[in-house]
Amino acid sequence: MGIKVKGVAEAKRGLDAIINDVKGRKIVRGIRASLMLVGSEAAVMTPIDTSNLINSQYQDVNLLGTKVVGTIGYSAEYAAYVHEASGKLKGKPRSSVAAFQTGDGRTAFASNQGNFWDPHGEPQFLTKAVKKTKKQRAEIMRKELQV
Repeated sequence: MGIKVKGVAEAKRGLDAIINDVKGRKIVRGIRASLMLVGSEAAVMTPIDTSNLINSQYQDVNLLGTKVVGTIGYSAEYAAYVHEASGKLKGKPRSSVAAFQTGDGRTAFASNQGNFWDPHGEPQFLTKAVKKTKKQRAEIMRKELQV
């Protein structure tokens, strides 16, 4: 004697939707945690003059097709120039050199207080932060995606 069961396919679709929703939330949570890690590491190496650069850091998570993409950057208009600067003036007083040439030949200006790249600033600060946190970010994602 057979029993007719209705709604099995609908229940399976519902369960799949719940599983995908949980996976999606875990992925977004893992990416956000990774971005916070990179952002905090980059903040330590970001040169501080007026604090405009360090305060312009942003983090964003978006869905691009089937990919979840995390983005981190700086919105200050001069951020790319500082990031790509050679750092050859590191430690020199700003009062003696108020303007300097960027890598692409443009002239950039800094305040006349303190030293260049103070207190712990480094060229390529965001790139270095991404490289430095690679293992930790992998561990974050591994823990986040465990069932």
